[in-house]
Amino acid sequence: MKGIFHNPEASKGSSKLARLPKAISTAIALTIYFCPLILKGQNDSTQLLAPYREAAQKKWSKAIDAFDDLNKKEIDPSDAIMFIGSSSIRRWETMAKDMAPYPTITRGYGGAKFTDMGVFVKRIVAPHHYRALVMFIGNGVTGDAKDHTPNQIEALARHIVSVSHKHQDGAPVFLIEITPCEKRFKAWPKIRAVNSRLREIALSTPNTYFIPTASNYLKADGTPRPELFVDDKLHLSKAGYTLWAKLIRRRLEDVLQ
Repeated sequence: MKGIFHNPEASKGSSKLARLPKAISTAIALTIYFCPLILKGQNDSTQLLAPYREAAQKKWSKAIDAFDDLNKKEIDPSDAIMFIGSSSIRRWETMAKDMAPYPTITRGYGGAKFTDMGVFVKRIVAPHHYRALVMFIGNGVTGDAKDHTPNQIEALARHIVSVSHKHQDGAPVFLIEITPCEKRFKAWPKIRAVNSRLREIALSTPNTYFIPTASNYLKADGTPRPELFVDDKLHLSKAGYTLWAKLIRRRLEDVLQ
């Protein structure tokens, strides 16, 4: 402790701390040391989310309000796996069956991006106790001028992971690779760059894991497998979900069992 707290500012009050009981003086010293770090983290999050907060509130408040209503009606199963993200999560009607024997909590909303999930993640996960958190967000990079950069998405994804870890320190977080689909295939090089950042987050963050899926949705020639998607060429078909569930469940088993 002496090495940590030995600095000119802290030393000014050392004689006063010395006259206090050891437990109290240690607590005060810890507060002096860590409070600036905590405040810095809060300020960093505020600055990160500031550009996105107004648009997220305007577009998605009703969807998040609906989650609040669900929380009043539903009772979370014990040791559930919580799934959050965009429409691929929301549209997964057979999740409970597909993910068995893992019980599940579903909180997905169509059109979700990392920007608004960053704004709402604390509100979404805080009411729940879960064994693990799984996230899939397939939007944000679609091939147009408004696409978010890999740097933006990485910063937001790291924030989302940290919120879950702070809420439930022992629960691992799983990041599902963004799926290659025909509708957005022109943006696949950019999407692959984002997937690389998600993989890097998992490699560099304790208790965080990447779920690779993309190669399973591509033909030998490197283009998307049409049978795994519905007619909009964006969302998964029944066969696509069956494959997704297999890949996700396998990764969960690697970590949780």
